Amino acid sequence: MDKSLYIAMTGASATLRGQAAVAHNLANVDTTGFQATLSGTVASPVEGPGFASRVATVQRTLGVSDAPGALTTTGNPLDVALQAGHWLAVQDRNGGVAYTRAGDLQLNQNGLLTTASGLQVLDAGGAPMALPPSDAIEIGGDGTVSVVPQGQPMATMAEAGRLQVVAAATRDMVRGDDGLMRPAPGVQPPAPAAGSVLTAGVREGSNVDAAGSLVSMIELARQFEMQVRVLHSGDETSRAANTLLSSR
Repeated sequence: MDKSLYIAMTGASATLRGQAAVAHNLANVDTTGFQATLSGTVASPVEGPGFASRVATVQRTLGVSDAPGALTTTGNPLDVALQAGHWLAVQDRNGGVAYTRAGDLQLNQNGLLTTASGLQVLDAGGAPMALPPSDAIEIGGDGTVSVVPQGQPMATMAEAGRLQVVAAATRDMVRGDDGLMRPAPGVQPPAPAAGSVLTAGVREGSNVDAAGSLVSMIELARQFEMQVRVLHSGDETSRAANTLLSSR
């Protein structure tokens, strides 16, 4: 009896964590460049003193989905959609290098190119991308940023720098608590990408399947309800057994 209760208890705990992962995906269904969290349950032997007779059900994050998000043409020269397998280098809150596919860029009051969340975008040399006052900005397919100096004709457009875009498989990256991607443990930092790496004037949306996530949420809720019923059934059976034993 205690085995069934243990299995139901660990299953219910894993289901709750799975619901949290699905809820996180649904909360980011409109987040630019967001990649859905992939999660699942696995059997994990319980370690400790005594005979190893228990196996727990454990929820684990298996990575993020590399499915492409929907592309929306915005016409904004600072919006960029990265090619599959490419990442934009940004400076995280601690001053380190991290990577994102969020291409909704903007200029702050100091002329620094940032993401919509305020993270500074890095140039090919690893420094924050700074642009001079300009009347027009153009981002090429290879990440080259060109500007027309303020008050000058279009013919004076000149290169101001290049975005740092790297190539790496999604399976070689892990997402941190800040939502940014970094190389997985034991994986070398991604190499700079060459050639056509992005499309300007286009924004990549979240790759979360809203309908599929809602169905998963319903399935997980039903699983949790079933596991709780097993716990209640086991408790009632234990009470009945104790009553029989005490009546003797």
